Amino acid sequence: MANKIVARKEKRLIELAEWNVLKQMQQLINKKGINIADLYKIEPQRMQAMTHELENMYADFSKNSVTLEIMEALNNLARAAEVEKWRDLMYSGAKINFTENRAVLHVALRNVDYINNKFVPKSSILVDGKNVMPEVAAVLNHMAEFTDRVRSGQWLGATGKPIKAIVNIGIGGSDLGPRMITKTLKAYGKDGLAMHFVSNIDGTDITEVLKQVDPETTLFIIESKTFTTEETMTNAKTAKDWFLKRFNQEDIARHFVAASTAKELVEKFGIDPQNMFPFWDWVGGRYSAPSAIGLPVMLSIGKDNYADFLKGYNVMDEHFKTAPIEKNIPMQMALIGLWYNNFMGFQSYAVLPYDQYSELFPSYLQQLDMESNGKYVNRFGEAVNYATGPVLWGAAGTNGQHSFYQLLHQSADKIIPADFIGYLRSLNPVGDHHVKLMANFLAQPEALMNGLSSEELVKSGCPANLVPHRTFKGNRPSNTIVFDKLTPKTLGMQIALYEHKVFTQGIIWQINSLDQYGVELGKKLAGKIRDQIKAGQAGEHDPSTTALMNRLLGVNK
Repeated sequence: MANKIVARKEKRLIELAEWNVLKQMQQLINKKGINIADLYKIEPQRMQAMTHELENMYADFSKNSVTLEIMEALNNLARAAEVEKWRDLMYSGAKINFTENRAVLHVALRNVDYINNKFVPKSSILVDGKNVMPEVAAVLNHMAEFTDRVRSGQWLGATGKPIKAIVNIGIGGSDLGPRMITKTLKAYGKDGLAMHFVSNIDGTDITEVLKQVDPETTLFIIESKTFTTEETMTNAKTAKDWFLKRFNQEDIARHFVAASTAKELVEKFGIDPQNMFPFWDWVGGRYSAPSAIGLPVMLSIGKDNYADFLKGYNVMDEHFKTAPIEKNIPMQMALIGLWYNNFMGFQSYAVLPYDQYSELFPSYLQQLDMESNGKYVNRFGEAVNYATGPVLWGAAGTNGQHSFYQLLHQSADKIIPADFIGYLRSLNPVGDHHVKLMANFLAQPEALMNGLSSEELVKSGCPANLVPHRTFKGNRPSNTIVFDKLTPKTLGMQIALYEHKVFTQGIIWQINSLDQYGVELGKKLAGKIRDQIKAGQAGEHDPSTTALMNRLLGVNK
């Protein structure tokens, strides 16, 4: 299948007539300009065409530097790039991750119903002719049974005490996903069960976490598919050595479990294979949060809330699978972002959740977007001559307003589109906090779009010498996405929205969004340098690296 996919005779992106139509539109806009605020008058149907609803999610894309004519041209580009066909290939289990000859089926992880406290497949999904859904449901039910035992106090440590702390040890997708989700859904967590995450190979990370926990009442989750990931296994060994200062090797089985497929290595570590939770090679790390990698999430929020979390994913998955391009929310987001990245020259965008629980969401999306689409080679093995993945960054509002919003509003040469994400109802209704939060949430996109003219400032009595400094040009684009309330379900919808957005852009750019070879070179070199440091030798490197190594060796003699 992989060879067939790559071998198909396809036009390159820049050869498509639809691409060149957009280039012409961009040239015309460069001459005439476009004012977002004016589009509401020019295009009476704008609000209807550029706002979308899915259950309790409302997405307003109207504050963008995109006319309805441009949106139509972008929709035509998506059709010409066969986005729908590639989407259907993904859902069918085709091996569209052609560089690794793998299917791409994170959608299978949430293709389940929750009936009578059991996860059951919604429908069949095939990989190499085999229905993978019974295995998916079996792992989820294994996780649920284990979760019930830990949360109820039935699972006891080596001294007969229940678990009071979970320490998840992973890296990349095995850390950032469950870490972000657990923090975002903290309001749904179990009282008395502390959640900790260790990822950095810097000894400070594991040291500071171990200071906070008691080996008698702590459960460690080691998350590594191969059980060989250097950062994870280094931290796991440190945790094990710490634990064995108080306990014996046979006690490890009561305090360590694994999300892995490497049964022999898991057993050798001391973990009971009955407490190993597998996942599959058709799940990419940054898409793995709803797999066994989500075990810390389920332990935190419980199996019922976890079922709602998967339901949210599935709601967006079904929408992405069935909605036409013009009404497909992830596709519309992707096309607007592509317009900015490839035609307007906006190479960065900000994600700004107005919710303190969601402060890690921009960091999570950095991995999802930049690891997926930070590629310069297309699926034909050729270097591309157009921009691919943008730089993504952000922070929770209103904190960001007092740091980088200055640049968003008044930068001389940088226009940075932004996604504002908010919730109509607060999980912590205290006084008028939420009213003030949402007032800022609504005000910022309006201010970015409308700005503040020098004429308005003069009329308001602003001193003449301050007018230039207090003028805002405006015309800065944004998306506004609103949910009724932050719940496990709405978070699942939110994550899947961005997953499918990233997928759509990768298909149009004709790159493989599913591999991540870019993370490997530095790690391989690090292994070589590590061995040289241990041997007390600088080895052969460039002059700069050699000088730095000699300084390091001098300190560590």
